[in-house]
Amino acid sequence: MRVVDLIDIKKKGGVLSNEELDFLLDNYLSGKVPDYQMSAFLMSVYFNGMSDDELSYFTLKMRDSGDTIFFDNMEKYLVDKHSTGGVGDKVTVVLGPLLAAVGMATTKLSGKGLGHTGGTIDKFESIDNFKFSSTKDELVNIANKTGVGIMGYSDKIVPLDKKLYSLRDVTATVDSIPLIASSIMSKKLAVQSDLIILDVKVGDGAFMKTIEDARELSRRMVNIGNSLGRKTIAVLTNMEEPLGLNIGNSNEIIEGIEALSGNWSNDLKEVVYTLVYLALKNKGEVSNFSEAEKIIDKAISDGAALDNMRKFIKMSGGNENIVDDYKLLPTAENKLKVVSNYSGYVNKIKAENIGKAAMVIGAGRATKDDIIDHAVGITLYKKVGDFVNKGDILAEIQYNSSKSIEISKKMVLDAYILVDKKVDNKKNILEIIE
Repeated sequence: MRVVDLIDIKKKGGVLSNEELDFLLDNYLSGKVPDYQMSAFLMSVYFNGMSDDELSYFTLKMRDSGDTIFFDNMEKYLVDKHSTGGVGDKVTVVLGPLLAAVGMATTKLSGKGLGHTGGTIDKFESIDNFKFSSTKDELVNIANKTGVGIMGYSDKIVPLDKKLYSLRDVTATVDSIPLIASSIMSKKLAVQSDLIILDVKVGDGAFMKTIEDARELSRRMVNIGNSLGRKTIAVLTNMEEPLGLNIGNSNEIIEGIEALSGNWSNDLKEVVYTLVYLALKNKGEVSNFSEAEKIIDKAISDGAALDNMRKFIKMSGGNENIVDDYKLLPTAENKLKVVSNYSGYVNKIKAENIGKAAMVIGAGRATKDDIIDHAVGITLYKKVGDFVNKGDILAEIQYNSSKSIEISKKMVLDAYILVDKKVDNKKNILEIIE
């Protein structure tokens, strides 16, 4: 068996057998297959795709290239929620404590943000001394006691994916749907769960710009999970405007706490309630959304969800008092109100613009080596469907350095598209694929 022959098969649109994938991937991980040959293989996949069976086995090989995490003696229903990334996406901040409050547990890996999309780790690291679990034992301990099991990515988990991703990054093959699907699902399958829910963002501020691409990615991921014995659901959610009202790190933690206290933006509430409903439904506890809504409302009104947030922060080394005193979180030195130059109804808020406006003041990373400023961010005063008078405040920028503030301001202004006639509020849940 020769690698060049396997490349040729994929180049001509053929399907590799399990044995052929074993040969290729095992030898690449051990260093026997050079990067230039794997680059040719990845480009062949980019143009010709992979069959469902081929992709499932490819994903399984990546999962089994490193450690897997199983939860001994964890009797709760385990939910792994993954987001493909968006602007203002603080769903995990809210979802973990809320799932725990309704009798389930979160078990997932989370990452840091890059570019205009924020990462869950960056948000929680706004809290002094907060550290995510870095070992299985830490993760199991915290998950058992709080119901919130979130761990940072480890080099020991799915090392083949890390090696392949670095190669994809420099060979223009990052945006291959089969390779995206296998990368995401290999990490999902490496951690034990009863249910995987994929929050696939669609639109201006998402990696998937069109509903067609998002649907195809979702279908491939759902097929992988279900074919490998893990119940998987994809929820396509709107990212034509930022999710919620805040973009940043400490301010998204605050918005998450407010949500767990019952103070929601409509779009964030719809997404979170839908995800919890799907978890409860698949666990067998409810048959419709109304039943789930009552359970969720109670978990918030009686303080159980917020109490779980306190416990999770405390067990992760952070100061749980931030839940009651936001002054304990990093705060920006300066604030700039961005006012509208026109009147009209908000038809669109370009999410990517807002994400980049936050990134240039330090809330995100342009490169992996950039240092996050957890204090800075943007708060939206107007959302899609709202009426704006000339001179009204559209948003507030919280910043420390004035170096890029004018650039950020211009990006925010350019993000708001106003029209004369009132527009319907956009749907937040676009589609569910099982």
